[in-house]
Amino acid sequence: MVKQAFEGIKIAEFAWLAAGPFIIKYFSDHGATVIKIESSTRPDTLRQTPPFQENKPGINRSGWFAKYNANKYGVSLNLSHPKARSVVEKLVKWADIVIESFTPGVIERWNLGYEEMMKINPDLIMMSTSAQGQTGPRAQQPSYGVQLTSLAGFVHLTNWPDRGPAMVYGAYTDFIAPYFGTAALVAALDYRRRTGKGQYIDLSQYECAIHFLAPLILDYGVNQRIHHRMGNRSPYAAPHGVYRCLGEDAWCAIAVFTDEEWKAFCSVLSNPDWTKNERFQTPSGRKKNEDELDQWIEEWTKKFSPEEVMKQMQGARVPAGVVQNNEGVYGDPQLNARGHFGKLEHPEMGFYAVESLPFKLSKTPSGLKQAAPCLGQDNYNVYTEILGLTDQEFVEFSEEGVFS
Repeated sequence: MVKQAFEGIKIAEFAWLAAGPFIIKYFSDHGATVIKIESSTRPDTLRQTPPFQENKPGINRSGWFAKYNANKYGVSLNLSHPKARSVVEKLVKWADIVIESFTPGVIERWNLGYEEMMKINPDLIMMSTSAQGQTGPRAQQPSYGVQLTSLAGFVHLTNWPDRGPAMVYGAYTDFIAPYFGTAALVAALDYRRRTGKGQYIDLSQYECAIHFLAPLILDYGVNQRIHHRMGNRSPYAAPHGVYRCLGEDAWCAIAVFTDEEWKAFCSVLSNPDWTKNERFQTPSGRKKNEDELDQWIEEWTKKFSPEEVMKQMQGARVPAGVVQNNEGVYGDPQLNARGHFGKLEHPEMGFYAVESLPFKLSKTPSGLKQAAPCLGQDNYNVYTEILGLTDQEFVEFSEEGVFS
């Protein structure tokens, strides 16, 4: 059997919601052994977040949680219990990587910061992923990705020019930070392989998000220019928008960046007279007359389905894409041909759909092996077989509430 990329790597995950668990999913799907630590008194908030399987709420029925926690062991541990310390020490000694996503300062108040963990495991790699990092005037301000999208500037840019700011869907920064976090952990593992030394990684979701708006922020730094809401438009492309097509709530996105693409675009439309108007012969002219241009384009797109528009445009090498709803994405032939969606069997939810990772390694494949755990599902296996507690210790700790 082919060895997976992270087979043999052991990770203790004191992380919840999306960013931390998403980072570690890259490792668990590629063979790492991951123990996810929660508490029944304060479980991962994602467990209580819809959608729920068959629309039935339950602590073990969240699709969100199921997505980011497959291929992990799940245990419950009350970190506030005095005897939990000895269990945490076993976890830290066992692990190659510890990740936590508490508000900065919390884990230190438990006397479990990186300096303390290094005393237990000197070559440990530890990552703290937080809203704004571990230092600075706002470090200890609790927040979620929905607030950070506003702070980073995404919300200022989202909506039409004549309307106020609009929220980006979901906790957007939670889906940016994992790419940076995964790269940092891989680099730390490589450093440890070469030197035998671990290190501490302080990941700020806020700073990760800033990278996605770097050109606009740098433009201000150089030119003092503030970018504003543009709807679906682009400052350096025209046409650039989402156009109504034949059918109910049917749309297709089209983007033209160069004169070559403009000529191909006009050819797809059979070069109607309006495309020959002098106003549309240069990029600056098309940009200046974009309102009129969009009206002409939509008169053409309304005659075809989104799929037909996309096919014709792409056939001429003009960027275009159907605006798909959830059903369209799930049934997308491209995604299904690549096996993007798989199914896992869960103890309570039964079979549920789960996404594979968006990249494939030819020599070290990933795999969906086991469904996300129910709360505390693997307590006995992890605490006795992996961490070495005796059956008597396990029973005593259970009765005393250490595993609550």
